[in-house]
Amino acid sequence: MLNNLTGWHFLIILVIVLLLFGAPKLPGLARSLGQSMKIFKSEIKSDEPENQTPGSDAGTSANDSSKTAGPADPNSKS
Repeated sequence: MLNNLTGWHFLIILVIVLLLFGAPKLPGLARSLGQSMKIFKSEIKSDEPENQTPGSDAGTSANDSSKTAGPADPNSKS
């Protein structure tokens, strides 16, 4: 959808934004947008350690228990 946008399109969008918000309000708008992105990134980083504890692999523990339940080599004749 956004693949067809060229430099002219962005220039037209910039002019429309300038007309809507006015030049004096744009630095404050950009500052608040930057602060919002910084908060958003810090919240994402703080959520990552809660979901996964260091040193434990949740994916391998389930696979390891299933491997020990059956024979080590299905092709071996014991």
